[in-house]
Amino acid sequence: MHAAETGRGVLALVGPRAAGKSAAGALLARGLACDFVDLDAETLACAAAVGIVHASAGELLAAAGLERFREWEAQALLRVASQLEPGVLATGGGAVETASNRRWLRAHALCVWLDATPDVLVARMEAADQLRPPLTKLSPADEVRELRRRREPLYAEVAALRIDTSAATVEEVVAAVNERVVFDRRGGSVFRTKGGA
Repeated sequence: MHAAETGRGVLALVGPRAAGKSAAGALLARGLACDFVDLDAETLACAAAVGIVHASAGELLAAAGLERFREWEAQALLRVASQLEPGVLATGGGAVETASNRRWLRAHALCVWLDATPDVLVARMEAADQLRPPLTKLSPADEVRELRRRREPLYAEVAALRIDTSAATVEEVVAAVNERVVFDRRGGSVFRTKGGA
């Protein structure tokens, strides 16, 4: 796990799709009275700026392809960087696969890795009808496991904390983050792990 030596102006939630990043991020930001940004929404905005308009990140991914999607995602992260601090950011599940994104996250954000078991992730995606275009030729359940295997070291590279959301409500996830992270308005509006510098 990556430990932020000093406070960071952005609290970034990383982890697989359906781990609860967007829902927890919005609720965290509301409770802290700071801004919230969902990186998928910003990625859609970057694509829309060049005339590529889609209703969801999944639709954009299917239409534009993974490589172009990742380029817009990286652009979106840089755009967010210039306007978010202080605030809460929910990243896309694969945002950590881009090296420049990982560098930015390590340098500017306190990252909390929200995770859940593969079975729980698949069940959540199916219940919310969130099955995106496949990134592999595997079944949805096997793809979740493969992406987890590939991305776990990348999440660990940027994250200061890991929270299992498998059996937790959104409110319980937020409480778990608040138990371990403090938003220090007096110290320059930065996020720190409790007990950290």
